[in-house]
Amino acid sequence: MSDLPSFEDTTDFENADRGFLGALVPAVVRAADGRVVWDNDAYDYLRGECPDTVSPSLWRQAQLCAKQGLYEVAEGIYQVRGLDLSNMTLVEGERGVIVIDPLISTECAAAALGLYREHRGERPVTGLIYTHSHGDHFGGARGVLPEGSERGVPVIAPVGFLEHAVSENVYAGNAMTRRAMFMYGDRLPKSPEGQVSAGLGMTTSTGTVSLIPPTVDVTRTGQDETVDGVRIVFQLTPGTEAPAEMNFSFPQRRALCLAENATHNMHNILTLRGAVVRDARIWSRYLDEAVEFFGDSYDVAFASHHWPTWGRENVVELLTQQRDLYAYLHDQTLRMLNSGLTGAELAEEMRLPPALEQAWHARGYYGSLSHNTKAVYQRYLGWFDGNPAHLWEHPPVELATRYVELAGGAESALAKARSYAADGDLRFAATVLNHLVFADPRNDAAKEELAGVYERLGHGSENGTWRNFYLMAALELRQGPGTIELDTSAGMAMALTTEMLLDSVAVRIDGPKAWNDSLTVDLALTDEGNRHRLTLRNGALTHRAAPLGTAPEVPSDLTLTLTKPQLLGLLAGQGLDGVRSEGDPAVLGRLFSYVSEPDKSFAIVTP
Repeated sequence: MSDLPSFEDTTDFENADRGFLGALVPAVVRAADGRVVWDNDAYDYLRGECPDTVSPSLWRQAQLCAKQGLYEVAEGIYQVRGLDLSNMTLVEGERGVIVIDPLISTECAAAALGLYREHRGERPVTGLIYTHSHGDHFGGARGVLPEGSERGVPVIAPVGFLEHAVSENVYAGNAMTRRAMFMYGDRLPKSPEGQVSAGLGMTTSTGTVSLIPPTVDVTRTGQDETVDGVRIVFQLTPGTEAPAEMNFSFPQRRALCLAENATHNMHNILTLRGAVVRDARIWSRYLDEAVEFFGDSYDVAFASHHWPTWGRENVVELLTQQRDLYAYLHDQTLRMLNSGLTGAELAEEMRLPPALEQAWHARGYYGSLSHNTKAVYQRYLGWFDGNPAHLWEHPPVELATRYVELAGGAESALAKARSYAADGDLRFAATVLNHLVFADPRNDAAKEELAGVYERLGHGSENGTWRNFYLMAALELRQGPGTIELDTSAGMAMALTTEMLLDSVAVRIDGPKAWNDSLTVDLALTDEGNRHRLTLRNGALTHRAAPLGTAPEVPSDLTLTLTKPQLLGLLAGQGLDGVRSEGDPAVLGRLFSYVSEPDKSFAIVTP
């Protein structure tokens, strides 16, 4: 670990406590069935001294992130923090309150709104703003705008929001959610030996996910909107922390919202759960643009995670240091890869300038210098490092079997791994033991040894998500895989376009099972005025839209006349009740027979 900033600097703690009005007591949120979806009180152990099972730097960050309650940011602007991974911000207007980023779960969002109303009165929600397309910034929408109450309420988001929210949370949602279990440590006990923090916040809630589609798109920097008498000036920042994202200011309140573009940690260029690789270069440039674009129009800046920064000079310092952080990551990776270094080699060589190393907000609590460097490399050069030995390697089990044989068998490999671990080379011990486990997942001695190595690596990590990954790996080696509890796609279904719904089916087609079949289905959607031709051929399901009434050149095998809600019911397995059908109804059964169900507990640390 590099030299840390001074623990004597308590500015972050002072800012995190500033404006406190009251907390939710107890800080526990339950679903309608009584299930706990959020428990911030589980982190009360953070009030004690840092034990030797946690990095002191991560312990400090966790203490800051665990602060919970309603806080005043500026006149008429309030934040609820500590009731989910993200913050919910509330801006008071002439008639009600504008909600910014309604958390992950509807239950947490409703609790946050309730806490606000307890202290500020029963103001109705008169506007909803999504800063960007990640689920922790829109999933709780129905908790603040229940079904039927959104009429006349503007829902504002950056252009492209819906497309990117879907591609991340639906198309690859199962794999991302399974890996997110590791990233946020959802099965770990909340304790000094277990889950401490994710760096960006404590962890993720596990309630009901929803989505209300935007009604107002922000399409350009400088766009000016007034909602409930409150003027908002937007800066569009696509391709930064999210593909669709925006910063914005409230000139009347002299406050600036930085979304998730500048928080109090180094962020991810590529998250460990998986995502589209972000552009560190453009991220840096939009931060630089923000300094000039917003000028001296603010006295405080707040974000969708962590605590605000007061004083324009302090905000400019935060923005410029974060700008330099992502620019340095980008440019130095390019400099070294152009000298022939691979991603793994780059990660060992990269070091931040001393001024950034000494900035608490640039520490790698969520993103890390190591995996961010590899992500920049991946963005430009992909997974292949140019060495042909890596072009066609055996898959993990076959590779592991050969390495164990090369080591002289399982007993010899285990002894050597224990020796490396005893000497402190935990990284290579993990590599050897991982080969042993993949060569023979019944080797309990190797699994237990590997679990112990992962625990040691986790307890020493400054990065919250690395810690969670290591400790979740140890847990699953001992107890087996866990099952995804949070379905991020179910609550979003009605908000998806028909094209997105059909895409979500296409990515679940079992290609080898379907590649000898050929069929067509027409979906005539009367409430949308479109006809969608679905074609299954060569194991690929494609679809094309045309206006309803347009005669197809070739008749389909089956035509279904229905509404979008009926289509949702059909995809949910509710059958053809109320749907007009022409042609061979058996075609639908053939099509659905090729739709696979994703494995919600696929193995990660074992074959």
